[in-house]
Amino acid sequence: MKRWFIPIIAGSALTFGIISVVRSQPRSEKTNPPGTPPSATFSHTVAAVGLIETSTENIAVGSHLPGVVEKVFVTVGDPVRAGSPLFKIDDRNLRAQLGQAEAAKSAAEARVGVAAATLDDLTQQLKFAESVTDPRAISAEEVTRRRSAVQTAKARLNEAEAEVRNAEAQIAMVKTELQRSVVTSPTDGEVLQVKLRAGEFAVAGATANPMILVGRPKPLYLRVDVDEHEAWKIRPEAKATAAVRGNADFKTPLKFVRFEPFVLPKKSLTGDNNERVDTRVLQVIYCVERDDLRLFVGQLMDVFIETSTKAEVAQQSRPAGGAE
Repeated sequence: MKRWFIPIIAGSALTFGIISVVRSQPRSEKTNPPGTPPSATFSHTVAAVGLIETSTENIAVGSHLPGVVEKVFVTVGDPVRAGSPLFKIDDRNLRAQLGQAEAAKSAAEARVGVAAATLDDLTQQLKFAESVTDPRAISAEEVTRRRSAVQTAKARLNEAEAEVRNAEAQIAMVKTELQRSVVTSPTDGEVLQVKLRAGEFAVAGATANPMILVGRPKPLYLRVDVDEHEAWKIRPEAKATAAVRGNADFKTPLKFVRFEPFVLPKKSLTGDNNERVDTRVLQVIYCVERDDLRLFVGQLMDVFIETSTKAEVAQQSRPAGGAE
């Protein structure tokens, strides 16, 4: 019995070890994808990614003048017309300048009146002196002096009139700046984004993040990035479809609008500024033909574009009447 004791213990330990190893192995369970992946219905196709945008492109509205925002007139989703006010910059300083320019104009106009009256008086005196025929009554030197005085008065009148015109130009300039302090919509459309509040400082010129984003949402356009290695396959008359990400059943046909002729470096979608970019893309603009789909500007879609085979492309590129 003793000679079987050790083999029995060893066998038990081996069995226990095998059972433990089997139980510790991960179990692979078959899982179904949350949604049906998009697929092309064309025999030859180019797959790409498109970004929804407005038909006017997304317009980042900037401010003509730097300053503190006094009032914002719109909110996200508001329809706007071309020329509708979007926000207003504090213009108290400009209104003070306008009052100063108007006062300068009034002073210049007063000087014009004084110079005109002086010129009229000196002109009458010169006429009287020239009408005297007796040289003993008035000397030639006096007549010359009065002529010089008239010319000086004319110059002073011209100077005063120039000051009036300068004041008018200053008023017009300040009024223009007052008009520019109210930023208006450049086109008919809809407010897509508002990143500006009353009391914040608005900088003039381009900004990293747009203060207000405006665009015309009907119809929607789709900006498709096609890899440069497949750009030669794309034809304007080719059929194209797009599927909503997350629901491949929501599809829409696309209508070709135009090519963006400049091939761009591929944009990174990861947000990593140091990511290396080795690919360039041709941007193709399509119009979304279905208007019943719930799409949003900035949304990504999976795009499939019908293409020709290499033989068909070679046949199409062959010059008419050329040798076989």
